[in-house]
This record gives sequence, C-alpha cells and structure tokens, in this order.
Amino acid sequence: MSTSRHPTVVALLGLAALALTAAPAAHAQTGTPRSAPAPRLMRAGDVDTIPLRSAGLRIAYGTDSLQFGELRLPPEATPGDRAPIAIIIHGGCWLSRYASVRNSAPLADALAASGVATWNVEYRRYDHPGGGWPGTFRDVADAADYVRTLASRYPVDTSRIVVAGHSAGGHLALWLAARHSLDATSPVAGGTPLPLRGVVSVGGIADLAEFYTRERATCGNPAVESLLGAAPDSVPARLRDASPRERLPLGIPSVHVAGDRDFIAPVEVRDRFVTAARARGDSAWAVTVPGDGHFEAMTPYKPAGRAVINAIRAMLALPPVAP
Repeated sequence: MSTSRHPTVVALLGLAALALTAAPAAHAQTGTPRSAPAPRLMRAGDVDTIPLRSAGLRIAYGTDSLQFGELRLPPEATPGDRAPIAIIIHGGCWLSRYASVRNSAPLADALAASGVATWNVEYRRYDHPGGGWPGTFRDVADAADYVRTLASRYPVDTSRIVVAGHSAGGHLALWLAARHSLDATSPVAGGTPLPLRGVVSVGGIADLAEFYTRERATCGNPAVESLLGAAPDSVPARLRDASPRERLPLGIPSVHVAGDRDFIAPVEVRDRFVTAARARGDSAWAVTVPGDGHFEAMTPYKPAGRAVINAIRAMLALPPVAP
C-alpha cells in the first residue's frame, strides 16, 4: 500500500506529534531524572467508574446472552446524514472476570459525543460455554457483520467503518482487519466482512506467539493456550489463523497506541509489529504517549485516550478533537 496514494495515510502522519504534544511528561523522552515518583497507573476498575453520557442501545447480534453490543449515536446528527461508525472491542486477556463492555464504554461514549457512532461489542471469552476457539472469534466476526443490520435501522454509514480494540480486544480488532484473507476452510472463517477504513490497536496483543512467552507475567493465567485450546506451537494452524502477526499484510492502515508505561504492549513489541507490517506493504504506525500506561489509553481525558480518539477520527478523515 503506497503512503502517497492512500488518503487516510496523510491524515495519520501527524498522529505521533499530536500525541506527544498532548502529553504532560515530555521529560520522559530526554532521560531527565524525575523529581517525584511517577503517579499510580490507572487500573481496569478505574476505567469502569468513569461516568457515561449515554448507556447506548443494547442490541443482540446473536442468541447467546453475551452476543450483544451497545450502539451509541452522535447526539447532534443531521437529519438524513449517516454517521461513520467505530466497532469497539474490550480486552481482559480473553477472560470474563477481567473486563466487559463497561471497560470500553467510556471510549465508545466519548467517540459518539465527538460525532462518530460506536458499536461497543460484548462476546464470549474462553471461560464461557462456546467461547475460546473458535467461538470468541466467530462472535466478534458476527458482531462486525451485524453493522449491516444496524445500518438498515439507524443512520450509520457502512462505507466509513473503523475497528478499535484494547489489549486482548486489540488482538481481536487486528484479527478482524485480516479476517478477509482467511481460507474458507478455517474454523474461524465465515460471514461477509465489511470493508474497513483502518484499525486502531490500543495496547493491543498483535503477536500471540510472542505474548505466550509473557502471559503469566501480564495476564497471570494461561491466556493464549486457553484461547486457542492448546499451546500455540502445538496448534500451528490455529496460530496462523488467529494471530495478527501471522496474518500480515492486513491490507488496511493500522495505528498502535499505548503509553510508554504500558507493560502489556511494550514499545519494542509494538515497533516490531509495525516494522513487520510495513515490510509486507501495510501502512502502520506506533504512537507512544509518555507517562501513560495500559488503561490510560482507554480513558478519554488522558493524553493516550485522546490519541486513540484522534487516531480513529483520522482514519475517518475527521479533524482531531481539542484537548
């Protein structure tokens, strides 16, 4: 994909500068010693308590109680116009007790307030009946395909779709971006993927084989093998179909946003994925915000959270929101 020919790319070129100028801890780049201890990083529970403007419309995309999404529409939509839409996928190590749609609701809510409709997706994790391999993948695919049905009932534009996900949801967002290239015989193939303008991975897990070596220190549980049903080296076909690193090129632009204190999606790991994506012809960027961590990137009023919102808006050719 040529940088000079893709209109989204031009809008994205300023993302790194935008994120860094919004960050209060610029001295973190220079190596200047801190005069005080770094502030406590946000946790998942902190994000869950952020007040919401709108609870959204809860709509089922399947028959299971966990197959639903929250649709939020811009508050001042012009009659007759259709809003661009972002599909949002929460994280939580693919394990139910760590996160739910409430953890991604503040981002979805802030995006809707800025003029972008959002479809905040719930799905079965590996500890749910029918979750894991292949159910978790099929759920997010079915939820993404359901945007066609949403567009038949609500003013959303299926030609302007971005997918974004946090942590394990970042993995699933990147997987959705690559889903079109799956072999039809794959257990996680199926449906008819809608074209995407781009994908934003928010502290996302882009390489399952790499993350397998760190999962105990980050998730605290056998996350990858639980998702795949076995250790990745023992199920190479599943790894090939499930890991974004194995699915390159994605064929659409990707932005990988996190703070420099994000230890689930470290800078060097994200940089390796971006380098590999570019080598395969993709347009890809890593945006690192000094001082922020894993959950700050899901907090709209934090610099990393604003960088995520503006990355999504840039994918849709929309101007950045003011701090």
